[in-house]
Amino acid sequence: MKKRPRVAVTGMGIVSAAGWTLDETWGSLAAGRECLRPLSLFESQRCGKLPVGEVTGDPARRSGLAAGSRSDHLAVWAAGQAYADAGLRADGFAAERGAVVLGALTGGMMFTEEFLVGLFGEKRVDARGLDERACCNATDRVAERFGLGGFRATVSNACASGGSALGLGGDLIAAGEADVVLAGGVDSLNRVVLNGFGSLMLVSPDGCRPFDAERKGMSVGEGSGVLVLESEAHARARGARVRAWLVGCGNTCDAHHVSAPQPEGRGLAEAMRIALADAGLLPAAVDYINAHGTGTADNDPVEARAIRAIFGEMPPAVSSTKRFFGHTLAAAGAIEAIVAVLALERQAIPPNLGLRKVDPKIPLAPVAEYREAELDVAMSTSLGFGGNNSALLFRRAGSREAAT
Repeated sequence: MKKRPRVAVTGMGIVSAAGWTLDETWGSLAAGRECLRPLSLFESQRCGKLPVGEVTGDPARRSGLAAGSRSDHLAVWAAGQAYADAGLRADGFAAERGAVVLGALTGGMMFTEEFLVGLFGEKRVDARGLDERACCNATDRVAERFGLGGFRATVSNACASGGSALGLGGDLIAAGEADVVLAGGVDSLNRVVLNGFGSLMLVSPDGCRPFDAERKGMSVGEGSGVLVLESEAHARARGARVRAWLVGCGNTCDAHHVSAPQPEGRGLAEAMRIALADAGLLPAAVDYINAHGTGTADNDPVEARAIRAIFGEMPPAVSSTKRFFGHTLAAAGAIEAIVAVLALERQAIPPNLGLRKVDPKIPLAPVAEYREAELDVAMSTSLGFGGNNSALLFRRAGSREAAT
């Protein structure tokens, strides 16, 4: 497979339970800070006392949007950070050469839930505005806010959506279809998702503990992560700082089951294999993997088997950061890609918070404590319902290989 043209990451923005900014987020990771807390956003008889990754404060007060769903506000806030971080200006590129690709699943589901309560109760409700609750609206709001008039798409590949969106964004840059792409993911908490996972008995009563022998399930979260991707030529021409290079991506769908992962992790292994080939790298070049690691009974051993299938008996350092954020669904791949880039910049590995004793069925030894490390290449992996898988590879901007 031909090596992908270099795609620069020139800006990043994030919001989650771990913080409203990149520095706040990394501070939580480095300190091993518990960010899951009891739900306060709405009432849930089934899951109201379970710890979740809820964003503190009101996103609407920060986004600057006059209206919109919680997801819209989260996405615009993260995108605004990324836009500013990249040093972009509206007159710095042709509007039709600016694209937006976001992973999203739930959109304005909280509004829809309120609409249904009214519908079943009063029988007559105002349906105006329901079209503003679609999951694609966050993509539109970001494009409108920052004057991006080119290609726009919303990716809904279950919990691999954010990673897939970044892969599509990188493809647009590599193919010369855009000069600037804001790519990432967003999802907000809502009753349907929280109670749905609760009904499947997948939610942990005391917070997720990825790869732990006594893990009891996932923790639901919310947030947004957005990265600015640019062609190398465009970034160089405007003197932009390159934070990292997106050097490879792989997306697969093994279609094994509606919700259960393929037991051997073949789809994820293939996604990692494609990403490595895309980057022209051997497995030994990877120094760190930010794993999907949800803390569920099936996901963790499947992901570990996939990693072993690609990297053998001596895999790179691995950790899941899900206990900091909760599982942010469509935003997960983007948020965790940002963590991978920050790890390269800070030359440190974030901890697998909540890990006490590794499950003997898991052939890995995740990094349990924050530690400094020499990192040149980092991978971020995502798995989703329906057999969707995504793998992204980032290379440190200052590495010798990246400079050639």
